[in-house]
Amino acid sequence: MNALSADELEARLRDIGARRYHRLHPFHKLLHGGQCTKGQVQAWALNRYYYQAMIPVKDASLIARCEDQSTRREWRSRLVDHDGEREGEGGIARWLKLTSGLGLERDYVVSLRGLLPATRFAVDAYVHFVREKSLIEAIASSLTELFSPGIISERIEGMLKSYDFVTPETLAYFSQRPPQAERDSRFALDYVKKYARTPETQHSVLRALEFKCDVLWAMLDALYHAYVAPGHIPPGAFVPRD
Repeated sequence: MNALSADELEARLRDIGARRYHRLHPFHKLLHGGQCTKGQVQAWALNRYYYQAMIPVKDASLIARCEDQSTRREWRSRLVDHDGEREGEGGIARWLKLTSGLGLERDYVVSLRGLLPATRFAVDAYVHFVREKSLIEAIASSLTELFSPGIISERIEGMLKSYDFVTPETLAYFSQRPPQAERDSRFALDYVKKYARTPETQHSVLRALEFKCDVLWAMLDALYHAYVAPGHIPPGAFVPRD
């Protein structure tokens, strides 16, 4: 194919999100529509914790490979967003408030004992992708953040409306995330549009975003299979009381 213009490339990236982002997954429709049991919501939060916990690991590996100071400085804010400046701050700490608010013991969540095997495999594949692929592919894989503000607003509205065991405090992670995602995705999109100029590079960044969408989709496939239908929970994984 011929090289796309920067605007054409952005349009192709956004089209991937419109077709493949995990807000379209049946599990999210159940979750946001108030059709999940408390145990299913707990299973979602428990498994998603591993993704949240590994994001700064992924970002640290990206920074370590980046020779440009300005890009390192920009990307470093993501570590602070998730890890915080001190104990008890940051996105991971807020996610643990979510799991605690849902009635899960902190030590159990952090231990990862109840994790679905497919969750671990999907998240680990994402971390390895960022470590092993080119820097521009690693940055492009983060562009699912372009689409996250929409799913977050759906989540907050739907869960507060539908579940009496969910409070605004429980969902504090999501109230702070949209401006961070908008900032981060704007930088990553500008970077990709600036440096992906050849057909080969543009193809690689499009595939990178598809891969990241597949990671998020696979995580929900695992949740649906284990906790909705057919309901086959793997040995050792979290078993809801309901």
